[in-house]
Amino acid sequence: MDEIMAYCGLACQECGAFLATMENDDQKRVLVAGQWSKLFKADIKPKDINCKGCLSEGEPLFSHCRVCEIRTCGREKGIPNCGYCADYPCRKLEFIFKNAPGTKERLDEIKKKRSGPE
Repeated sequence: MDEIMAYCGLACQECGAFLATMENDDQKRVLVAGQWSKLFKADIKPKDINCKGCLSEGEPLFSHCRVCEIRTCGREKGIPNCGYCADYPCRKLEFIFKNAPGTKERLDEIKKKRSGPE
């Protein structure tokens, strides 16, 4: 499977909701719901753990992705991810960079490639 990257730099293949959906694994949904409920101090149910990635147009889409300001911004700008944005990096990405290792590095690499040699 080719890498699918969210606007924020998350690799979908590393996301519990994406994996549970692709594998149709209810036990994985239970595990992810418990982990995310603690991490985000929210009541996330296993039935909520369904997602085909924030770049997808259809369902399923994890509930947070519907209201995510990063996703909304990327869609409004018509860019594949934040590494393509002229305003990168911005304050919207601070939480994800702090809590999801690898996101900043992925987006930095994209920005660097798009900017060309220094």
